[in-house]
Amino acid sequence: METMDSPRTAGEKNPAFIPYESPTISQLEDLLHGGPFSSHHVDEVWPDLFLGDMQMSHDRYGLWRLGITHVLNAAHSKKCSDDFYGTTVKYYGVEANDLPTFDISPFFYPSAKYIHEALSTAGAKVFVHCAVGVSRSAALVLAYLMIYHSYTLVDAILKVKEKRWIFPNQGFLKQLIALDLNLKSKAEAEIPALAENCSF
Repeated sequence: METMDSPRTAGEKNPAFIPYESPTISQLEDLLHGGPFSSHHVDEVWPDLFLGDMQMSHDRYGLWRLGITHVLNAAHSKKCSDDFYGTTVKYYGVEANDLPTFDISPFFYPSAKYIHEALSTAGAKVFVHCAVGVSRSAALVLAYLMIYHSYTLVDAILKVKEKRWIFPNQGFLKQLIALDLNLKSKAEAEIPALAENCSF
């Protein structure tokens, strides 16, 4: 899904002459500051994909009521254990620090794959969380939408913000911008190959 003023939409109208430009950190922060502020412990930001905080992650009954079958903890540490959820919930831990200097990008693709494979299972529901549910976990959810649903970074943010206020730190935003540009470059590289395969 693309918005009317999406950078990727604008670029694809004439990709040969208008190169795609990812937004700046300042533009992204202006976008993130807007909209309603959500203080919920968990919000469904995509069908069967829930984004929330540590308090919700400790509420086994609440997760059971939501039907959660998979948990992705973006604040994993030695104190965390998949034993907490028992055998009915699958667990994936990412040891990320919510610091602008922390490189969370190596976790973009593995986490996106975990979410994608889980949601491809009938009846599955995924809960992604960190401490507050606005930075580390939000960055991984944005990466999932970009990698598996071809969203631009701007459109992914707008999609999540329909349900939850998020605010990844500046370092994570910089890494998401790099992912955004990389995905666009890959998509543009595939266009000539597709045209060649379709030629008669």
